[in-house]
Amino acid sequence: MDFNHIIDKDFHGCISISKGNELLFRKAYGYRDLANEIPNTENTRFATASAGKVFIGAGILQLIEKGKLKFDDTIGDLLNLDWKQIDTGITVKQLLTHTSGIPDYFDESIMEEYEELWRDFPNYKIRTSADLLPLFIDKPMMYEKGERFQYNNTGFVVLGLIIEKVTGQPFDIYLKENIFSPSGMEKTGYYELDRLPANCAGNYIWDEERKEYYTNIYSVDVKGTGAGGVFTTVEDVELFWRALLSGKLLSTEMIDEMLCIQSSGEDEDNYGYGIWISKKYENCILPYFTGMDPGVTFISTYKRDEDLNITVVSNFGDDVWKIKNAIQNALI
Repeated sequence: MDFNHIIDKDFHGCISISKGNELLFRKAYGYRDLANEIPNTENTRFATASAGKVFIGAGILQLIEKGKLKFDDTIGDLLNLDWKQIDTGITVKQLLTHTSGIPDYFDESIMEEYEELWRDFPNYKIRTSADLLPLFIDKPMMYEKGERFQYNNTGFVVLGLIIEKVTGQPFDIYLKENIFSPSGMEKTGYYELDRLPANCAGNYIWDEERKEYYTNIYSVDVKGTGAGGVFTTVEDVELFWRALLSGKLLSTEMIDEMLCIQSSGEDEDNYGYGIWISKKYENCILPYFTGMDPGVTFISTYKRDEDLNITVVSNFGDDVWKIKNAIQNALI
C-alpha cells in the first residue's frame, strides 16, 4: 500500500508501518543535516523526547519482577535526599502513573516551550538525571499524592534515579543491558549532543522572525534523563514492541498490567505504566508512546488485535500525530 499521498512534501523524518513480521511501509524524508543537505535514511537515529519514559517504565517493572523494588516503595525510603517540601511517602506506582503530585521541573500547564527552562539554567549542565534536581527540589507539591492524574516529567527523572540506586548503574547503562540489547536495539541510546555518534539526526526549529531554521542544541538537555531524550531508529522501535509483547522483557502478567489503564486524565487518553493508553477507537485499547521537544516529534502505536505498529518521527517538529491518524484511517 502506498502512503506517500498522505505525507506532506516538506516532511522531515521517518515513517514505518508493520503488521506482524511483515513490513508494510518504511521511508525516510528530508534532511538529518540541513546545512549540508545530508538526507535522513531508514537507519537514522532520531531524538524522541518524552517517548523514552516507556523504557524507564519497563526497566522499573523488571526490577519489581526481580524482587528488587515494590510498587508501594516510597521515595523517602529509596533515595537519601533532602526532599524539603516534597512528600517522602510518594510511591513508585504513583511516579509511574503520573499521580504523585511531585513538583514538575517542566510544568506543561504553565510553560509553553521546553526551551524556556534554559534561559537561566545552562542546558549543557544536564548530563545525568541528578543534574535536574535544582530545577524542582525546592518547590512545593503540586497536589496531594494520589489525588489525581497530571502528566509529570519529574516523576520519571526520580524513577531514573531509583534505577540507579537499586542497580548501582547509570540508568541508561541499565536500560542498554536489560531493555535495548535483549530487544536487539543496537542503534538506541542516550547520547550527549556534543558527542553524538554517527548517523544521528540534527533537530531543527523554525525561526519565524528570521524565516530560517536553527538547531535545538540550546533548547533541550544536552543528554537525556529519566524523563526522556533517547535516540533510536524506527526499526529499533519495532524491535522493542516485539520484545515487549513477546514476553522477552517482562512476564505476560506484568505486560498486561503495563498496558492496562492505571490512571486517567480528563480526556480520552489514559496511562498505564510508562505508556499512554488510548480508548478513542471502538472496542480497542491502543497503547502508544509519544514525545515532543523543540524540533522533535514522535509517536509509536501498537494495535494488538491486528498486530499493527505505526511509528512516525520528525526531526523538524512536524505534526506526526496527524500523519499517524491519517495512516491509521487509511488502513481501517
